[in-house]
Amino acid sequence: MISDTITAISTAVGEAGIAVIRVSGPDAVSETEKIFRSKTPLTQAASHTVHYGHIIEPGSGEKIEEVLVTVMRAPRSFTTEDVVEISAHGGVVSVKRVLDLLLQLNIRLAEPGEFTKRAFLNGRIDLSQAEGVMDLIRSKSDRAFSVALKQVEGKLSSKLRDLRHTLVETLAHIEVNIDYPEHDVESLTADFIKEKSSLVMTEIDKLLVTAEQGKILREGITTAIVGRPNVGKSSLLNALAQDNRAIVTDIPGTTRDVIEEFVTINNIPLKLLDTAGIRETMDVVERIGVERSRSAVAEADLLLMVINAAEPLHEDEIELLEQIRGRQSIIIMNKMDLAPQADRDILLRYIPEERLVPMSVKDDLGVDRLEDAISTLFFSGKLESADLTYVSNVRHIALLKKAKQSLIDAYEAAEQLIPIDMIQIDVRLAWEHLGEIVGDTAHDALIDQIFSQFCLGK
Repeated sequence: MISDTITAISTAVGEAGIAVIRVSGPDAVSETEKIFRSKTPLTQAASHTVHYGHIIEPGSGEKIEEVLVTVMRAPRSFTTEDVVEISAHGGVVSVKRVLDLLLQLNIRLAEPGEFTKRAFLNGRIDLSQAEGVMDLIRSKSDRAFSVALKQVEGKLSSKLRDLRHTLVETLAHIEVNIDYPEHDVESLTADFIKEKSSLVMTEIDKLLVTAEQGKILREGITTAIVGRPNVGKSSLLNALAQDNRAIVTDIPGTTRDVIEEFVTINNIPLKLLDTAGIRETMDVVERIGVERSRSAVAEADLLLMVINAAEPLHEDEIELLEQIRGRQSIIIMNKMDLAPQADRDILLRYIPEERLVPMSVKDDLGVDRLEDAISTLFFSGKLESADLTYVSNVRHIALLKKAKQSLIDAYEAAEQLIPIDMIQIDVRLAWEHLGEIVGDTAHDALIDQIFSQFCLGK
């Protein structure tokens, strides 16, 4: 039982129409009432009602802020505790004054993610749903938001509960045969283990099929725009971002550092990195930018190499083509509005034709074709059905793979008629790995580490 009451600002700090300060815990209502004046005392307020009034300084009775206070009584709240939400005028000073008064009461400042952690500890949600809340907040596209929302609603949790139930049945069958070996037919027990292991492995495989797409939707594709100076890299960034994010001039070497911008293309989030033009230079600052560009090339998930199609290929570009050979990459033949000079045959030695995209960024021609090429490269042109249960969290993917490996070990052991008490170890490991995803078998240190990544008011 959690005995203390916590508070934190739940909205972003800064100027806004309103700001929300959340209070949760056994004394949330009674403590907040000490600084709130309204026609109806909060302790007499019904659950899920909103009350107009003022925040006052308890000693002097001075009015500090005009607010609306929402009361949500346990267990019908996000944390399953009594929750009070104070909606004040948005602004640093007003919010700080209200928060300071709350902290002078029997209320402490919440730790990062503590409201969601309490929802988990109190059984309101499981660990995968809690992580879905974080993904929901960080979503960078409509599809990523939809995937996170399904996780919050418990679609993944429900699937994992069913799989763990199947493994529990298997473990129970094994236990009976260990306790009563005289009634055991060893080959029948082995067949039972193989059948159940195969069933669960098949369902895990279905989840892992969506893992790569889910991970991309969750984290985005780190995309480096590379090429020689003055070929149109910054213009491409501005075209995709639909904003003049990068400075564009006719002077080579204008971009001296890596510029980052998040965009969404065909519902796929991209973290675009506009890099300094890669060339040999004596300029100290530009040379640092070129080195950072080379680092971005090494770390990126996708490379968009821009060349000036109106010029023959330069030796620096041939060198860059060698570097990106075999990588997830697309070559953009920019300035196709001019007479083409670049040798396509040379380019096709390094990249398939479907990943060679003619464009004129200046005239906004070819952007749609580039977007289609990116979709095809990562999603075969389209996303999987919205009805699928996506796995997007790296932790979940790793644990699913561990659970599958344990079941493979159990299946192979059953085929070899290894004693069932040994096979039981592998089946139990698979059950524990799946339980760690939803938090049933997760260690306290892991739980603390996950919730520490949340923002303070969530």
